[in-house]
Amino acid sequence: MSVPAKILVVDDTPANIKLLGALLESRGYQVSTAVNGEEALAKVAAEKPDLVLLDVMMPGLSGYDVCRRIRADPATALLPVVMCTSLDPQQERVKGIEAGADDFLSKPVNQPELFARVKSSLRVKALHDELAALNANLEKRVTEQVGEIERLARLKRFVSPRVGDLILAGEVDDPLKTHRREITVVFTDLRGFTAFSETAEPEEVMGVLREYHAALGRIVLAHEGTVEHFAGDGVMILFNDPLPLEEPELAAIRMALEMRTAVGALGAGWKKRGHELGFGVGIANGYATMGAIGFEGRRDYGAIGPVTNLSARLCGEAHAGQVLISQRVFGKVEERIEAEHVGELSLKGLSKPVPAYNVLGMRG
Repeated sequence: MSVPAKILVVDDTPANIKLLGALLESRGYQVSTAVNGEEALAKVAAEKPDLVLLDVMMPGLSGYDVCRRIRADPATALLPVVMCTSLDPQQERVKGIEAGADDFLSKPVNQPELFARVKSSLRVKALHDELAALNANLEKRVTEQVGEIERLARLKRFVSPRVGDLILAGEVDDPLKTHRREITVVFTDLRGFTAFSETAEPEEVMGVLREYHAALGRIVLAHEGTVEHFAGDGVMILFNDPLPLEEPELAAIRMALEMRTAVGALGAGWKKRGHELGFGVGIANGYATMGAIGFEGRRDYGAIGPVTNLSARLCGEAHAGQVLISQRVFGKVEERIEAEHVGELSLKGLSKPVPAYNVLGMRG
């Protein structure tokens, strides 16, 4: 059931207040009263009426003064004000319009006219309130969408445009929310890069990195991988998050082999310029905790778990041109790849030697 509209009746004559109050209450309105302008403004602020029925001639603040102050306050700028006057209607109407009044009643008040003007003013206020609610909802939605666009812009630093579109459409879970998932991690870097960067000019180093990152980035997107981070020549790529894949291990290996070919072609050009740089890859599979890492104002998408360390350590052991995979990865794809066992490797940070395999190519 709707709440009755609240009307503030302002008049310095008690008989007028009593009459108007009784008439309005008979139609179901809530009525509040004030006997002067100061009291009226105080009640407007405290009680927030839906309409003010305002006498023009009052001691102290006149009805015009009260109306101007109501209009000057942003909180009440659209509050309906109906002015009542026993003076010349034509002359007072001009003054009332200048003060910001919405409508006028002549004294003595005609009952049907009173009810009609009150009803009309309240209908206008209802429309204003509805419009304000729509605007507030629109502003909220715009704010949410701007936030979504900003979030997606951050995500697009890591994921392919297609994955970004799926996230925005709600078809893929938000990867920035903390979650746990089995992933395949690929870590790549350049053999000989440290020595190269210590002796080459900074412009040469940046040129090599630009070529290297451009080639790898194109291949990552083609194989639906997700870049976790770039760190100089080191690149960490994730498979199976945020986009679930049926065979993430095979996707990772296919990507690594294509990278090996692309960086090999780049390496031939680098060698002509006197830069001896090789390409190594480590691939591991396991469970990790995924989500946003960082602080307010700078949050990145990342993975935390032993699988990321294992991938990096395998990459560190890989010779130029090798793609080393863990025992777990090999067990999942051994019938689909050509690989050679390179023995058990003692890796930094791991208590036991780890079996590793070098991928030579895909079968078939």
